[in-house]
Amino acid sequence: MDVAEGAAGPGPRPVRTVALFATCANDVMFPDTPKAVVSILERLGCHVEFPAAQTCCGQIFTNTGYFDEALPLVRNFVETFEKYDAIVAPSGSCVGSVRDQHPMLAEYAGDSLLGRRVAAIVAKTYDLSELLVDVLGVVDVGAYFPHKVTYHPTCHSLRVAKVGDRPMQLLQAVKGITIAELPDAERCCGFGGTFSLKNPDISVAMAADKARHVADTGAEYLVTGDNLCLLNISGVLERQHAGIKPIHLAQILAQTEPVHTAAEAAVAVEVTR
Repeated sequence: MDVAEGAAGPGPRPVRTVALFATCANDVMFPDTPKAVVSILERLGCHVEFPAAQTCCGQIFTNTGYFDEALPLVRNFVETFEKYDAIVAPSGSCVGSVRDQHPMLAEYAGDSLLGRRVAAIVAKTYDLSELLVDVLGVVDVGAYFPHKVTYHPTCHSLRVAKVGDRPMQLLQAVKGITIAELPDAERCCGFGGTFSLKNPDISVAMAADKARHVADTGAEYLVTGDNLCLLNISGVLERQHAGIKPIHLAQILAQTEPVHTAAEAAVAVEVTR
């Protein structure tokens, strides 16, 4: 099925089938997020498939210098996803890894064929916000979320995947939402994968600063596009009993306004009289 006419950037491209790259962290710890991605895309007319052979993108191996161990994951990623028109992930971090690290690993392996296959994959791998805004040409996805939120743009989303303001464009189009600006929004939360393990004291201090800024907004929800960064910040907020709930961008975009039956609507009218 072809979707989307009209849009942002260089213009939308026809997409027949979208492959969902759930990411290993979401698959194991946050399954509601990839489910939300499917809900959004199907609502917009896409056919979504979940390739069962997918595994980790290999980022944690690559970041730690285990290039040889990461290479089989790169090869598996290519073999699993190369037949699809587009690949989407609800994680700027993992999308950034595919774009930035997979070509580097193919070059490290000295495998020119793998390099060409990786380049083709990179060209059609998107963070959810990019797929919606740039490829499908959609900003208003029909979402409804009547709550006050603040948005933290994660480091890898901004600096590696380079999603820019696309997540904020999508949030601003959500019906009923109130968005509170986050002070020092682009400052790292201190997670950084293995950084938080190797430098725990610095990481904790950074997370505490981020949590303080989040609390200062008075928001009900903290929104990000990467669940592990969300986990890091919300852990501090929970220990501080801040009462601010974590939520992934996809889970906000998946929510729609309740549809009332005629009988329910009549009761509501009667109650307001």
